[in-house]
Amino acid sequence: MGAHHALSGAAAWVALTTQYRIPLDWVPGAAGLDGQTLTLGAGLMDVGPVGVLTGALVSAGAALVPDADHRHATIAQSLPPVSKAVCIGIGKVSGGHRRGTHSVLGILAFTAIAYVAGLWTVQVPPFGTVYPGAGVLCVLLVAFAAKVLKFIPDQLQKIPWAVGLSVAAFIAAFAPEQQNWFPTAMGVGVIMHIVGDMLTTGGVNLIWPLRIKPPRFLRRVPVISWIWRPNGYFSLPVLGNAGSVREWLLLVPVSAYVILGMTAATLSIGQVAVLALAAG
Repeated sequence: MGAHHALSGAAAWVALTTQYRIPLDWVPGAAGLDGQTLTLGAGLMDVGPVGVLTGALVSAGAALVPDADHRHATIAQSLPPVSKAVCIGIGKVSGGHRRGTHSVLGILAFTAIAYVAGLWTVQVPPFGTVYPGAGVLCVLLVAFAAKVLKFIPDQLQKIPWAVGLSVAAFIAAFAPEQQNWFPTAMGVGVIMHIVGDMLTTGGVNLIWPLRIKPPRFLRRVPVISWIWRPNGYFSLPVLGNAGSVREWLLLVPVSAYVILGMTAATLSIGQVAVLALAAG
């Protein structure tokens, strides 16, 4: 589910920061819909087109962070040897796979780390306010996303560092002006990962380190047994098992939405650059 987690994190950030209105006139048999539009996205944070791109990359990487509790996870090999050391440390602190990092406590912890990192700012002409703390964390997050989304072939061991460092430098220099953009992007990504796991039969333990198992007489009741697992985990298994056909079908519109949002943001940046050149 790695790539699916990353795409869902990016999609959530795009939905949070953009709002696109798509005309419905082109829909076959759309009589009576003339002039009507379909609104995509909540547009709750105005971070600008660069913020849409940088935040989507951060959220995509953050959506993989909960799986950093396993030393053999794919992302543990994303930025060797640092990523493996980080995954080993996270696994020890969180109590193992699908425990602390997949809980409410994990969401709070990762968001708090991002918040503290975002407090470190430096004024660097001509970029203005630069966020070096966020940039350092972004090296790891971008490498996570690049690994699972197959941006680069596994044979090129040094490329993850080049990709992570260059993109992180861009994010540090051109990050949105809002002070809380980085912890928000981190929290969005982590939450989307946990929601994704909850939608499968495996579920998660949101109240870790506590674990409350259902009484034996409830374990055979169909609906309750699906939601409240015998091991104490909770799920809403509308996607079935991880990697199911339903999960792949959901990935199609999610991917299209991410591509739409990031393409629109890139075009907006291009338009601004052209206007600036013309004015100059």
